[in-house]
Amino acid sequence: MSEFYVSQPALSQNTRTLIKNSQGTPLFLMIGRFGTRGDVLSLYKMNGDLAASIKQTTFAPSASFDLYLGFEKVGSMRRIFNFPSDFYYIRQLNWAAVGNIPEHHYAIFHLHQKVMTMQEVLFSNGTYCELSIQDDQDAPLCICVAAVLNYWVLNRKKNFLKLGYRALHLDPL
Repeated sequence: MSEFYVSQPALSQNTRTLIKNSQGTPLFLMIGRFGTRGDVLSLYKMNGDLAASIKQTTFAPSASFDLYLGFEKVGSMRRIFNFPSDFYYIRQLNWAAVGNIPEHHYAIFHLHQKVMTMQEVLFSNGTYCELSIQDDQDAPLCICVAAVLNYWVLNRKKNFLKLGYRALHLDPL
């Protein structure tokens, strides 16, 4: 199992984002944007090779994304439920991503096996997303999925604050 760290604000913005290991060594660079149909986030290894990407194929209310490992399409991600907990299904990989919106906790499962967990952690230099990934081979795809989950979490929090809703605390993990 490996842990990866990404600055939470950077993960949800359209900026270059470094993904680091627990020692602080940069392992990946994420570039691109999403929010409209056809947008792509690409994840590169530090040597410049494309590791994975995620392309938005449809827009709200039921946004969907195609996942690529290198240049090969390996799955399609779609939001199934979105309130009070999130549930996403990634076809072809048979992954289910479930999460607690207010607490910013997510997990990806393949059948009954945990593939990844994502949680918010605080360090002296800011707020980070900690990704605990069981198999290093899944890391590029998990990081791409985490970027989309983080984007929806932060936008949902903004909408809760605007509308004055009180978030429900359900923890599927």
